[in-house]
Amino acid sequence: MHLNVSTRSHNEMERGLTNRHVQFIAIGGTIGTGLFLGSGESIALTGPSIVLVYIAVGLVMYLMMRAIGELMYADPDQHTFINFINRYCGPAVGKFALGSYWVALLLVGMTELSAVGAYFVSFFGTFGIDLSSWKWVIELVFLVALIGLNTCAVKMFGETEFWFSMIKITLIIAMIVTAVVMLIIGFHYGQTSIPGQDHPSPGAAVSLANVFNGFSLAPNGWAKFLMSFQMVFFAYTLIEFVGVTVSETKDPRHVIPKAINNIIMRVLIFYVGALLAIMTIVPWRNFQPNEDGSYTSPFIMVFEYAGLDWAAALVFFVVLTASSSALNSLLYSAGRHLYQIAGNSASSHVKGLHQVSHQKVPARAIAVSGALVGICVIVSMFPQISGSFVLFSSAASAVIIFIYILTMIAHYCYRRSSDFMPNGFLMPAYKFLDPLGILFFVFIYVTLFIGNSTRGPAIVSFIWFVVFGVFCLIRYPMKRPHNKNADLITTESSSDKEPLAKTDSEESA
Repeated sequence: MHLNVSTRSHNEMERGLTNRHVQFIAIGGTIGTGLFLGSGESIALTGPSIVLVYIAVGLVMYLMMRAIGELMYADPDQHTFINFINRYCGPAVGKFALGSYWVALLLVGMTELSAVGAYFVSFFGTFGIDLSSWKWVIELVFLVALIGLNTCAVKMFGETEFWFSMIKITLIIAMIVTAVVMLIIGFHYGQTSIPGQDHPSPGAAVSLANVFNGFSLAPNGWAKFLMSFQMVFFAYTLIEFVGVTVSETKDPRHVIPKAINNIIMRVLIFYVGALLAIMTIVPWRNFQPNEDGSYTSPFIMVFEYAGLDWAAALVFFVVLTASSSALNSLLYSAGRHLYQIAGNSASSHVKGLHQVSHQKVPARAIAVSGALVGICVIVSMFPQISGSFVLFSSAASAVIIFIYILTMIAHYCYRRSSDFMPNGFLMPAYKFLDPLGILFFVFIYVTLFIGNSTRGPAIVSFIWFVVFGVFCLIRYPMKRPHNKNADLITTESSSDKEPLAKTDSEESA
């Protein structure tokens, strides 16, 4: 029997996350603010065919999660899936991936923190309360609170994400149920003024004909159809977050396959179901931008048509929750990745971050990462800097595409290595699906050069790829003989290693 127990690294973290926690963490990583606020723009871009785009992108992201799942199943003590890039692609590539991903997490975290402040102000604005001058204070309070939460036991983090996800799921299900009821009774609505929309929304009848009549794959041209792929892709980012929780999950070889296999069902229910419900109620051509180019949340439109006058407050509360959840997860992940970086650093100052607290979490690394995210509170006070900040934060999202490509390459190399576990959580047809995933992510990156708003971030991310990539190639060897016992990014010492609950054969996929 092939067992991967003796070759596992020591794990100082507490396995405090249960199956329920990981299942809802996976949901939280799949459902972001883009569904609640950005889906109107996605629908306007290419009409009902956006559903096919969500399905296509979702399937490829699922394949990537299967690759991550197989790697983490083989070695569940790794704190992040990035470690496998180091192991199977070499130290130079591993250092590039780890450093790039951590920086990307910080920049995206800054964006989410700024969004939390904006959504908090918008939420109270629906009640006529203006808190715009207190936005920076709100951001600071949220940041300190979430850092405090993350430095507690990991179980507290899991519980928080569970309830954050429950709130998002409840709103989506409520919207889908509303659409079904309106469809059954043949609901009609007249011209309506929607909060946050500078023009009245025309009336219509709730009907499936709104989705299928005059269907066209690219009604606004092929360029916009291709651009819709990048918008949908970025809605899915952070789905890989489950690959950072494995070392702190109870019975990971039982939990992780379940969480990953359920991802595709979440895509169909929460994304596709929500989009079809929205377009059944609102004809897709009725999604028109405001003068500033922004789009009103389709969720606000749906509930306003249903007669819920406080729909805007409800949706902004859920969006605030979703953004807080994303920020919470980013702090969690950034802390774990800085912990990995510190473990391999030659600097004594950085090395000091490679410690766990009495609660068995990397509290120092979390606090430092959180403090760096807090820089955006200062940056937002200087409008002349804010424009550059938006550019770099957008570029950070583009950098994540490189990480996904390297993850698929690492998985392909793992399957061809002596470490391959034939009775593990196997990704099927890897010889075909790994290259397919790589080509798809390259395609997504290329589409960034189509739009004016995404071309700049694409160029900046490419510059980062070249400059930091060359630095890593010069400083670290490209390849080395593979030795699973010695090639981890960091080697932890622990006298209380917790054994896995089940063997590979007992939990094979």
